[in-house]
Amino acid sequence: MTFESILMMMGGIGMFLYGMKLMGSSLESAAGAKMERILEKLTSNKAKGVALGAGVTAVIQSSAATIIMVVGFLNAGILKLAQGVPVIMGANIGTTITAQILRMGDIDGDNIVLLLLKPSSFAPILIVVSAFIMLMSKRQSVKDKTGIFMGLGILFMGMTLMQNSFAPMAESDEFSNFFTLFTNPFLGVAAGMMVTILLQSSSASVGVLQATASTGVVTFAMAAPIVIGCNLGKCVTVLLASIGVNRDAKRAVSIDVAMCVLGSVLFLIVIYVYQAAIGFSFWESKVNMGSVANFHTLFNMAVAVVFLPFINLLVSLSGKLIKDKSGHSKMDEELAMLDPRFYDTPNVALEQCRKVINIMCDTDRESFNAAYNLVKHYDEEHHAMINENEVFIDKSETVLGEYIVHITEQPLSARQNVFATELLHTVGDMERIGDHIENLAEEAELMHKDGITYSKKSMAEFEYLIEAINEILEITGKAYEKEDISLVLRVEALEEIIDDMVDTMKSNHAARLKEGTCTVESGVSFIEMLTDIERISDHCNNVCQHLLQRINGWELSTHDRKHDDPEEQESFDSLYGDYRLKYLAPIE
Repeated sequence: MTFESILMMMGGIGMFLYGMKLMGSSLESAAGAKMERILEKLTSNKAKGVALGAGVTAVIQSSAATIIMVVGFLNAGILKLAQGVPVIMGANIGTTITAQILRMGDIDGDNIVLLLLKPSSFAPILIVVSAFIMLMSKRQSVKDKTGIFMGLGILFMGMTLMQNSFAPMAESDEFSNFFTLFTNPFLGVAAGMMVTILLQSSSASVGVLQATASTGVVTFAMAAPIVIGCNLGKCVTVLLASIGVNRDAKRAVSIDVAMCVLGSVLFLIVIYVYQAAIGFSFWESKVNMGSVANFHTLFNMAVAVVFLPFINLLVSLSGKLIKDKSGHSKMDEELAMLDPRFYDTPNVALEQCRKVINIMCDTDRESFNAAYNLVKHYDEEHHAMINENEVFIDKSETVLGEYIVHITEQPLSARQNVFATELLHTVGDMERIGDHIENLAEEAELMHKDGITYSKKSMAEFEYLIEAINEILEITGKAYEKEDISLVLRVEALEEIIDDMVDTMKSNHAARLKEGTCTVESGVSFIEMLTDIERISDHCNNVCQHLLQRINGWELSTHDRKHDDPEEQESFDSLYGDYRLKYLAPIE
């Protein structure tokens, strides 16, 4: 093998790996967080889990990445172990899609249509056209979709280079004799494992085998153990993902490794026993790229079919192998969603951040209702719960901030950068809401200690305001959780009503002071609470504005906006009028 051939082969492998990564990352970016949401919606239907795992892996072009994603979901408590195992099985099937795509290299013939279908013909065209579109387009979504085809073109160019580098060796007796070593199943499996460990991708190692098969020196007897070894090699990457995860995640990894090892051993036994007893007619026949792809798919599908009925048994055995330990606190469980394993899939990592923010929002609502109860009837239990919630909110802000910073250290698209910025803004607003609720609780405690009470009129007005805040918190939470920007207009109208209510209540309070129906001490407390409540509504509006700006692709600068659209302004005026009758009119 000449030095030039070695350089060509290394260049081909490099282009192949880069093309695979570009295609996978572009597909993942184009799909956004949908893959993660699909995985979360798994039911007890095992076959559906297998199909979804195969589909997600076909998108991101890496079974190891899908399995690591599942490990992260298990670690975060999003998936149950019995749900995760079928997805892992499907991931091992989905990884074979790359080999099936590469089999197009087998296309041959003089027909112009067949020539155009050959990767060596269309790959350069695909790269040039994709590069032109990516340079000319300003929309990130277009760039993401074009990146898929750019990656595909580079992948095929890399495969062509590998084929060309191996082509001169087809006539070499040394090269042919070297490959006969792999008819020994142990050497073949070992070779497949080593290449996969080096390339960190079973799809890539099978692709190298396909390129070698194009020389015509590889037989089925050589290819079978190498393909099985390629599948075993990916277990190393998955095992590394099990470091530092919870028991269910470790159990999932142990099940995946067990299926790979047992499936490989079982497959090898069946193949070689049958060959020794009866014999395959094609055992010494030369294989092409399509034959390698088919065996790769057949092997992974067979392993899934064999183990699918025994998922519950595998889960049970893994439980005996990896024992339960003492449980974690609620805070640990919630923040476990922010698993560092998601850094390599930024869309998933960002979506996990959004989920923790949803929990922060629910926690704020719980604390606000408790704070209002303290104003009516103070008790230390409710106050302790608010303090505990505030610790969670503060901890979440710190952990989320650090997590988002780590995400932004990854290569992100413009859309992902905007999402990360919006998350940082929103986390700050959620934490500030918690601070204002804590202020309300402390003010209620002072009222209790000093024996301060509000007049009946003050409390009647206060209850309308509390109802309005409850509604704005609920709508904000729903808008953020569902990413429903149609609710933003409601929050805007309600926030303006709350501002007007606070102004009206301050004026009413001043009048009561003059009349002597309110004391100065209660008045100071009343004004302090009104200020904190008004700030809560402001932060709710901020959250919705950041959401609106992110989804509409605006720059995140200010939460103030004008309703330039006459229909939008009309809807706003209608909502404002409804809320005015509901909340403001009764206290005016």
